Order: sequence, then C-alpha cells, then structure tokens
Amino acid sequence: MKSDSGPLRPIDTIERAHLKEPGDASHTMFRYEPDPALHGLVERFWIPVWSVPPGQEAPQRVLQYPHCLFVITNTYARFYGVVSGLSTTTLTGDGWAVGVMCAPSAGYLITGRSVSEYTDTHVPVADVLGAAGEQLTERVRTVMRSDPTAATAHGEAMAAYTDVLRGSLPVDEEGQLINAVVAFVEQNPDVLRVAQVCAEFDLTERSLQRLVRRRVGLSPKWLIQRRRLQEAAQRLREQPRSLADVAAVLGYADQAHFSRDFTRVTALTPREFAKAWAGVAGPAS
Repeated sequence: MKSDSGPLRPIDTIERAHLKEPGDASHTMFRYEPDPALHGLVERFWIPVWSVPPGQEAPQRVLQYPHCLFVITNTYARFYGVVSGLSTTTLTGDGWAVGVMCAPSAGYLITGRSVSEYTDTHVPVADVLGAAGEQLTERVRTVMRSDPTAATAHGEAMAAYTDVLRGSLPVDEEGQLINAVVAFVEQNPDVLRVAQVCAEFDLTERSLQRLVRRRVGLSPKWLIQRRRLQEAAQRLREQPRSLADVAAVLGYADQAHFSRDFTRVTALTPREFAKAWAGVAGPAS
C-alpha cells in the first residue's frame, strides 16, 4: 500500500510507547513515513481508524515520545505539546484521526515560541498556524470523510499537512542539534546519565538543559527516563524471566527503584503490566 507521501512504513507489532491493552481491537493503525521534503521537521504520520460499540470505551494510554503532535479528527483539530506523564485518549463510537509526530526541532519553528509553553497542554491548530490551520483542517476532513481507511485519502491528507508545514523549513542549526540529541538518547539504551549526553555533544549541563527546555519542553533527565520506561513496557510484554532482570538491563540500581518509576507514571506495577500480557502472542497495533 502506498500514498502520495510515501510507502506504508514497516512497524513493530506494537509501538513501544503505546501501553495498549491485550486484545484491544478497537482500531486499525496506519503509519507512514513523511515526504522527504519534510526531513528534520516531521518524524511520521499516524492515522488510527476506530469503531467502538455503543456504550463502550477504549482508553488508549501512551508514554509519549519527546515530540509535539498535530491531530485532526472530524470533531477537533489540535496542536499538542509533549505530555510529561501518561497521555490518555478514550475512543468512543466510530472515528478517525490524522496525526503528525513532529521532529524535536519543529515545535519552536512552527510556533515561534519555547515549546515549554505547550508542555502538558494543547491548543487549536489555528492558534499556531492561523488561517492556514483552518484551511488545513477543512482539507483533511474533506478527504477523510468518505473512506478513512483508503490509502488515497491518507495520501491526500498527508499532502495537505506537507503543503503547510514545509513553510517552517529550513531546520535551524539548534533544531538540528536537538534532533540529534533526542535521537542519541532514544537509540542508545546505555545512555543513563545526563553527563553522557553532555559529553557526546560537548555541551555544559546548563546549556543542554536550556536547549531541551526550549525545544522539547522538559529536561534532559526526562528524555532518559522516558526512553527507559518505554523500553520497560516493551520488555514486559515479552514476558521476561524476572523483573529484576528488566531492572538490571535498564540500568536501575535495584528492582524497587524500577518498580517505583514505572508505577508512578503508568499507574500499574511492572508485575501487573506483565501479567496482563501473559500468554498473549502477536498483538495487533
């Protein structure tokens, strides 16, 4: 399956950030690579299409990545800052969304403001894109209206976003730096201390803190903790031999420290999360 913006990207059975409940068949998720013209500004597009029986709900809990989001549905159009805790969206009825995961560089380029002003909150798309945001919303809703599962509709919706977001290019030097910092933390599980990030990019801790605060909205320590918790969820789904093994692999001093961190953010103990996935094979995303 292909769209005008590129091929349907290969995905894991489940995103490591998505704390999806076993057996949740409420939605189908489509994920696409962005147009190469948006390199450095957009990470990917994601399009969930859902159908939830009347009177039922399907909560979707996510340990969000350090990226701002655009989300347009048939009922709202929002720009989201990074959520520091657990992000929860409850699906009801029939619906769809066309979302954009921005690169870490993008929030500041698009809004012209420190992304920290949007942490743990959202605003209408038109608040950050003006009249172009209103036109984008109408264009996306028009192409998605008839068949939200169609690849052609997805391609046209992504093209609408691309036409607007390319106006925020080029990515500035600081934007390239924050993209590299976030990628380094997310792709290297052995990064456990802020000092390691400072050394990699020859930055003082104060400079790194200012950079991450302005472009992501949180702290370098948060970046590391979030990646560790996402990796923890992924490992717990795979039914590890013991929680102590997971804690050790993630670099925690002991199991108790790991359990406190995981429970504080997800409201589930690691044991409860692993038990929910026991005996579940190949969950659909």
